[in-house]
Amino acid sequence: MGRQNEQRREPIPKELNDVSGAIVDAAFRVHSTLGPGLLESVYEVCLEHELKKRGLEVKRQLLLPVVYEGVRLDAGLRLDMLVEDCVIVELKAVEQMGPVFDAQLLTYLKLTELRLGLLINFNVPVIKDGIKRVVL
Repeated sequence: MGRQNEQRREPIPKELNDVSGAIVDAAFRVHSTLGPGLLESVYEVCLEHELKKRGLEVKRQLLLPVVYEGVRLDAGLRLDMLVEDCVIVELKAVEQMGPVFDAQLLTYLKLTELRLGLLINFNVPVIKDGIKRVVL
């Protein structure tokens, strides 16, 4: 019941899963080196460095315009990272992850028409507890 309105999505392609896996591996490396307790901006530059060492293309603080009535507007939205033009990475260094961060990543996925994003909170004792994969 209620399933007739559900859209059937194609599985995430292997290439996207490979990029996602590389990002998670890089986040593990950064966290094991630095640990929790630093500013988000520190983790961002270190993760970018780690991803580039692995041969991945990384764009940081990418402006995300909103299209309203056919006009592209700068609403101040910025992606923390876009990796290989296919995976959005939103970084946090907070005590607790709230639903607002999930909503933020979902909004970015919808606006970019991308399907895969990672929400990574570095302010955790064990990094696997700070990683959330979001698929549209």
